[in-house]
Amino acid sequence: MTVFLCLLLGVLLVVLHRLFIAPRRAGNRGWDAFEASAYGLPPRAALDPRRPGPPPPAHRTEERRAVADAAWGGDWKAAERYVRAAGEDWDERWARLELLQQIAREDDAWLDAWRAAAPGDCDAATLHAGIMVHRAWEIRGSGYAHEVMTSDMDRFRAMLPAAIEEARQASLLDPANPGPWVVMITAARGAQYRRAQFKPLWEGLVARAPHHYEGHWQAMQYWCAKWFGSDRRMMRFARQAVRKAPPGSPLAGIYLHALTEVGDRSAAVTPMSRSALKRIAASFELVAPDDERLPALRHLLAHSMVRSMLYAPALEQFRLIGPWCGAQPWKKNGNPITAFEASRATAAKLSRTRPAPTPPVQGMAR
Repeated sequence: MTVFLCLLLGVLLVVLHRLFIAPRRAGNRGWDAFEASAYGLPPRAALDPRRPGPPPPAHRTEERRAVADAAWGGDWKAAERYVRAAGEDWDERWARLELLQQIAREDDAWLDAWRAAAPGDCDAATLHAGIMVHRAWEIRGSGYAHEVMTSDMDRFRAMLPAAIEEARQASLLDPANPGPWVVMITAARGAQYRRAQFKPLWEGLVARAPHHYEGHWQAMQYWCAKWFGSDRRMMRFARQAVRKAPPGSPLAGIYLHALTEVGDRSAAVTPMSRSALKRIAASFELVAPDDERLPALRHLLAHSMVRSMLYAPALEQFRLIGPWCGAQPWKKNGNPITAFEASRATAAKLSRTRPAPTPPVQGMAR
């Protein structure tokens, strides 16, 4: 029995060393002695903290600029065509509505004209309902409830029922369109919907778009501990997203957002969590390389893999990320370049990957 306990203690010490001591020592040794190029990574001098990934293709940027200029010039039909061109790719359609929402924040006269000219247009009505929710959240702010002024909280809660009703009316204009249901799910937690009220909204969304990314993100927020769920309920929801993510969808990334939400409250490394991270990495291989959600998700994945001691898979994610380091895991604690470099150095040094030999410097012939 004593021998068994000694062996068990030895295994425990090894695990604790790998979990807490080894990563810390790797970081303390510093990235100043880390040769990134030896591990197939861009050098520190090439790191760019301005973005999580490369900018969108020029044609996509030009298209968006043209839609914005047309809207501000009073041409709402360009916005209508832009949304409808997404067809039944509901994630893309929602992304285009979000762009239009940003455009409307500068000047929404074009949206008023669109709604007046086409009162039966679901996209216009959904966009208006979404803006109503956004304006309510702007009043409330992003702080915890006890940090919000009572007057602002009262205004926030008074605005949401009207926004939800607007979205309900929009849902009647195009019963197959999941957009209005995303708006209702977004507003539900602020409106303090209980689970029995939230359930039909969620069922309404997944009946129309079972893998809607934004809808899942908003539902994950509803189920988190600071709203109407708990860490356990939220993580269960996130694991379901990993399991049901179809090929080509970044839906599995919802799990990474859930890990970020939990933060340091649950830093346990389990076979289940490590398996989920590996499954997410595999699913990302099938996502279109130009999907603009993918770079930020890769940063979250690499960060979580390092925390879970999946050093070799994390190193592969850092290789795919390239020089871009303007993402949330690195920006939240100061200098993103420093945090990014320390994490990828830890992944490289503890991955058991042999660095490529440095080519010898050729001296002058004598």
